[in-house]
Amino acid sequence: MITPAAPPWWSGARRRALLRALLSAHVLNGASVAVGMFLVTTLVHAGWGAEAAANATVGVITALVTDVVRPRRGKLAHLLAAPLVGVPLFGAVQLLRGHPIELGLLLVPATFVAFLGMAWGKRGMPVAVAVMMAMLFALSPHPPSGPPEALARTLYCALGAALYVVYAVAANLALNGRYRAQLLADLLLTMAALLRTHADRVSQLAAPEPGDARAGQVDELLTRQAALADQLQATRDMVLESPRTPRRQRLAGMLMVVLEMRDHLIAAELDLDRADRAHAPALERIARIYRAMAVEVDAVADALLLGRRPPPAHDHQDNLAALRERAEAEALDAPQDAQVLAQVALLHSVSFRIGHQDDAVRQLTALARGDAAPDLAAVRTSWQLFVSPAYWSLQPLLTVWHWRQPALRHALRAALAVGTGYAVAMLLPWGSHDYWILLTIVVVLRGNLAQTLERRNARVVGTLVGSLLATGLLALHPPALVLLLAVTVGQGVAHAFAVRHYMTTAVAASVMGLVQAHLLYAVGSPTFALIERVGDTLLGAGIAWAFSYVLPSWERDQLAGLVRRVCRALALHARHSLAMATLGDIAAQPELAWRLARREAYDALSALVQATGRALVEPRAVRPPLALLEQLQGHGYQLLGQLSAVQSILLLRREHLRPTDVAQPIHDAGAWIEAALDLAQPWSGHPDIPAAGGAEPALPAVPEALPDPFVQDASPWLLRRLRLATGLAGDVRGDAQRVLAELAGPPGAPQP
Repeated sequence: MITPAAPPWWSGARRRALLRALLSAHVLNGASVAVGMFLVTTLVHAGWGAEAAANATVGVITALVTDVVRPRRGKLAHLLAAPLVGVPLFGAVQLLRGHPIELGLLLVPATFVAFLGMAWGKRGMPVAVAVMMAMLFALSPHPPSGPPEALARTLYCALGAALYVVYAVAANLALNGRYRAQLLADLLLTMAALLRTHADRVSQLAAPEPGDARAGQVDELLTRQAALADQLQATRDMVLESPRTPRRQRLAGMLMVVLEMRDHLIAAELDLDRADRAHAPALERIARIYRAMAVEVDAVADALLLGRRPPPAHDHQDNLAALRERAEAEALDAPQDAQVLAQVALLHSVSFRIGHQDDAVRQLTALARGDAAPDLAAVRTSWQLFVSPAYWSLQPLLTVWHWRQPALRHALRAALAVGTGYAVAMLLPWGSHDYWILLTIVVVLRGNLAQTLERRNARVVGTLVGSLLATGLLALHPPALVLLLAVTVGQGVAHAFAVRHYMTTAVAASVMGLVQAHLLYAVGSPTFALIERVGDTLLGAGIAWAFSYVLPSWERDQLAGLVRRVCRALALHARHSLAMATLGDIAAQPELAWRLARREAYDALSALVQATGRALVEPRAVRPPLALLEQLQGHGYQLLGQLSAVQSILLLRREHLRPTDVAQPIHDAGAWIEAALDLAQPWSGHPDIPAAGGAEPALPAVPEALPDPFVQDASPWLLRRLRLATGLAGDVRGDAQRVLAELAGPPGAPQP
């Protein structure tokens, strides 16, 4: 049970997972898309008939591909981009239907132009796909009898797109508040999963597993961290847009708490990794606390999805205090045992850090319940700095004209694949429907091999299942309105699960595409042959797979830039994390700069993790040095954790610091970390970070003499963090230099 008040239908892990998916923003967006499509096609069908509605549906599809969960600002401009390009291309294809050579000469350059939209990244990809769908669906009906009929079809297509754009803008305004809550709930569920991953790591420390199992858990941890960072930007764009009402401010405050929770997790992980397995009972207690906090975060997420008030979070401070007391009792029993004292010190530190995590979970729950007011003063004046731009800029298009640019190479690759697919379709003896081969190529061929392989497999299986369903439906010869409803439902399901589960999208899209093509071809005509459809799919998927090796953009070509970005981001984050301004009153601008630097550091590391994961499926001859990259990622996240720990000491325990003793070490450590991570400058070696007050010798490198757990002065702990951070900065630099050296060498060299 998530909460004592949870309804009976919410119990059970699988049932909860299903209901969470059904209540997600993506499914609501898919339902909104389906409703809009149904309203527009029904309206056009009532006014102008079934053929007009079928052509209007193509316009709707062109517009709705880009209708994803987005902020209100810039929504109209985003929706208009695809119809403004796609509808004229739809008309051009209609005019050239009787001229196959001229049509091919249009399809190839138009595909190149459409896929240049990839220069805008995730924002441009739906536009490229929507433009291609407008062209390819124009191939499915009978050729028009002449220019007047081609013009009429184009006007109906434009009418469908225009009506849907109006609907989509209105629907987005109406659903904006719900989208905010749903995206935040989805982020909280990811955060809860990350807490459970950490709990499993702690349990593994208490009951050690083979080395491969530990490595697998580290990989899972890095992957989850990368997924969280990627998900955060979409949530920021929605939740941080115009937080003027109390409810919006409360959601924004909860988002800020999630960011702090992520930092506490990474910092605690560093100390837990050094814990002695002799303290297995203490580690198991820590794991239980993490799992309990994960349940409480789940409860907040479920409350947001269900529109309920979550129960109060439990206070785990008593358990943490008992953990400290037991550890301190062990230290009193063995006052001369350095190993025992070191472990007590670590557990003492971990308990405080988990206490901060517990405070964050209770603050999150209090905000969700309305029992606490959000503290947004630090960033209230600069929300726009945390969200993605809402306007279209020409800058990405101007910078794409370089032979090594992935967007340019992918546009060329896609144009060649579509041209080949069109030629193959024209030469096949069994009367293949060329649009289905080309549509398969468009949806399967991605910018990298990993995504292409995933799409290829899902597309083939999904098309087989979807074709069976569509053939069965069309065999019943239902009326046109029923077929329009099937297209609507298929489009809604395909849209809802495009990001979550592409296999479901492939099945629904196949049903939608076959029925839509049937409507365009001739209402009431015989159903398409199942074997022919599957054959077209296999051809299209095979062509897309083959062309993924043409003008490839291997990950090694992009990794050098990502490695340098990681070093720059970590250096900037270190500069702001170690700023002495945080020892006094926190001003808005310094904290804002630190938050921006922290976001860039997480985003850069996440991009590196994702690129490394994609490289795993690439040919061995072109793979980058994976072992070195994974080592760089690990040291990078550890450095992030140390910097987060330093920042939390400066923010949360500054009353226990002696500023005169730590000011110079902080300055020296910050300067050295920046110098170490500046790959363009020579490296001078490790600095000497003195102990607080000079009463103790400088803390040596790991294994280190840990500060006395009974002393309240936090200065020794701060100095320990500084020394560990400087050491990790050196590790990051060394890793980065080795990776760059390997990448500069010829592909196919032996992997370390």
